[in-house]
Amino acid sequence: MFKPSASPLARRLIRGGAAACMLAGLTALLGTPPVQAVERQPARLSVPAATSARVIVKFRSTGTGTNAAILSASGSEQALVQRASTLGQRLSLNLVDGHTIAPRTQVITASGLDSTELARRLAADSEVEYAVPDQRRRVQAAPNDPLYGDALGVSPATGQWYLRAPTATVRSSIHATTAWAVSTGSASVVVAVLDTGVRSDHPDLAGKLLAGYDFVTDVATANDGDGRDADPSDPGDWITATENTTRNGSFQGCGASDSSWHGTQTAGLVGALTNNGVGMASIGRQVMVLPVRVLGKCGGYDSDIQAAMRWAAGLSVAGVPTNPNPAKVISMSLGSAGACNAAYEAVIAEVRTAGVTIVASAGNDGLATNTPANCGNVIAVGGLRHLGTKNGFASLGPEVTISAPAGNCVNASGECVYPMLSTSNTGTTTPGSASYTSGGSDYAVGTSFSAPLVAGTAGLMLSVDGTLTPDGLSTRLQQTARAFPTSGADSTVAQCTAPGTTEQLECYCTTSTCGAGMLDAGAAVIATAAMTGPVAVFDISPDPATAGQTITLDASSAVGTTGSTLTNYLWTLTTGSGTVLSFSGAVNTVQTTLIAHAAGTATVTLLVTDSTGATRSHTETITIQAAPTTGSGDSGGGGGGALSWPWAAGLAVLLLGWAGLRRRAQR
Repeated sequence: MFKPSASPLARRLIRGGAAACMLAGLTALLGTPPVQAVERQPARLSVPAATSARVIVKFRSTGTGTNAAILSASGSEQALVQRASTLGQRLSLNLVDGHTIAPRTQVITASGLDSTELARRLAADSEVEYAVPDQRRRVQAAPNDPLYGDALGVSPATGQWYLRAPTATVRSSIHATTAWAVSTGSASVVVAVLDTGVRSDHPDLAGKLLAGYDFVTDVATANDGDGRDADPSDPGDWITATENTTRNGSFQGCGASDSSWHGTQTAGLVGALTNNGVGMASIGRQVMVLPVRVLGKCGGYDSDIQAAMRWAAGLSVAGVPTNPNPAKVISMSLGSAGACNAAYEAVIAEVRTAGVTIVASAGNDGLATNTPANCGNVIAVGGLRHLGTKNGFASLGPEVTISAPAGNCVNASGECVYPMLSTSNTGTTTPGSASYTSGGSDYAVGTSFSAPLVAGTAGLMLSVDGTLTPDGLSTRLQQTARAFPTSGADSTVAQCTAPGTTEQLECYCTTSTCGAGMLDAGAAVIATAAMTGPVAVFDISPDPATAGQTITLDASSAVGTTGSTLTNYLWTLTTGSGTVLSFSGAVNTVQTTLIAHAAGTATVTLLVTDSTGATRSHTETITIQAAPTTGSGDSGGGGGGALSWPWAAGLAVLLLGWAGLRRRAQR
C-alpha cells in the first residue's frame, strides 16, 4: 500500500514542545548545528506489516484444455475473477478472489502466509505470467490571486514563491509567469491527480474538477462506507491512537494522525482557479483536473492505483464506467520503498501506449527513489529547497528525471519560511471549512508538491502542442531544465552521492542524483511553442512598480523558431505613453528601461523577428502604483491584489486549518 511520507516519530519530534526544548538545550551546549540537521521535515509514516497475503496475478494469454477460454484476452471478466479457486486447488491453498485490474489480471488474497511467499508460489504456476505482492503505498508530500505574491500579515509571507521568476534568493522557482505569457492552459487538456480524493467544495477548485472516480476497494481504508464508487471526495484519512495500536487491526502501525487533505493540496497546485482575485494561483491555470481517489486511511494498494491509472488514461476497467474525459497527464504524489515490479511495468506500458505522460514524486526518505517513480518511462520528480539544493528529505538516484521545489522551512521552529502553499481544509478528522496551507503548523513540504508542478507544466506544454508524445514531453522538460547550483548554501553542505543505506540530508544536486536539472516551466513552454514560430516573451521588474521608479523589460527568454536565432527586437508603448510611462532606454535591444511617471496602467508590446524572417509579438499590461505619501498611515491602495484588513483577518482564520499533513501520499 502506498502512503504519504511521514513517520509518527518524526512528526512528534517536529511538533512536540518537549522536543523543541531539547533542541534548544542541545544548541546551547554544542553550538549551532548545520541547518539541515535541525530543519523541519515532512512527517514520515511507515508502511505497516501486512497481516494476510495480498498478491496481484496476471495469467498467461494462452492455456491448455478447459482453461484456454478463461485465459484468453476474450474471456469474460466473470471467468477471470474466479481463478483463485482453481489455483488454490492446485496449490493446496485457500485462495480468495479480489478485484480485476486489467484483462487476465486480478488480486488474490490468502491467510496463513505473507504476500511474498504467496507471490512466489503463484508465480511458479505454469498458467501465471507474473505474481507480485499488492503493496501499500502512502502519500509523499503574476496573477491577482492575493496569496501568489509576498503579503504582509499573511502566512506564509513569501506567498507562492515557487511559481515566480528565480532570483538569487529563490533559485529553484519555476518561472511560471514566463510560461503563462505563452499559454495559460487549455480546458481541453486533462491532468489526472491520483491521490486521497478532493474537496470539491473548495472555492479555488470550483469549476476546475471533472467527474472522477473512487478506486479504493477496501471499505476500512476508504472510510466512506463503501468501496469503489463514482464519488472521489476525500472523507478524511485520520487515524486515531487506538487504531494505531489495536493488535491485528486494519491500521496497526500506521501512525496516529489528523486528516491530510493531501489530494486537495496536489490538485490545487495543478489547476486551482487563477487570476480570479481570490486565494492562490496554480501552474496549470486553465487545464482541467480529473480527481481519482486511490488512497485512504493508511494509504492505498498497488492494485487500486494501477486500475486507476488505466481508467484515467481512458482504458477499460471491469465494473467501472468508461472515463469520458481521458487524461493526457497522470500525476501521482505517492509511493514507498522497493523495486518497480512487473505489474507496474505492464500498466505503465499500456498507459504510455495510450499517449499519456506519467509523473510521480521521488519520495521523502532521503534514500533511493521510491516505487512507482523508479519505474521506467515515468517522469520521477525530486525535491529542491528554495536555494536549489536537494531537500534533506528528498529521495534521489539515477531514476530521477527532473527536480522541482518541494518546500523547506529553513528553521526548526516558528514560521515555516518557504512552504508549498495550496488548497486545503480545516478538518482534523471529517471535512471542515476550505482553507489554504500556510507557514504555521499546517505547513506543506515534500516531493508530493514537486510532482504536481511538473504535471501542471506538462499540461501547459500540451496546451501549446497537443501532439507531444510522452517521450517528447519528457525530453523537452529535461532539455530546458536549469543547471543545479554548486554554491550558496551552508558551508557544511556537500555534493549529493548515489543513494545508500544512510539518509542524505541537504546536498548539492548532480545530474546522476537529482535529474537533468531544475524545472523551468517558462523555458519548457517556450521551447514547445518555438516549434511553430518565434516566441516573444519578456519579464517586467519591478511589477507592480511605483511612480518615480525605473522599470526594466527583459526579453532574454524570447526565442526564434526552433533552429533559428532572433535578429531583431522592437519595443513600443501601445497605451499610456508619456503620461504613465516613457522609454529611457533603446527600443531595439533585448533589454530596455522605462520611467514610471504617475499611477495608472500602460501596455507595452514586444515584436521579435528571427533569422527565418518570422515575427511574433507579445503585449503585457504594466500597473503603476502611486508613490507613498510621507507620514501617511495604512494605505488601502494597490489594485486588485491588495488585501484589506477584514479580508486578511478572515483569511488568517481560514489558514488555521489541518494541523499535520502526514505522508500517506509523498509529502
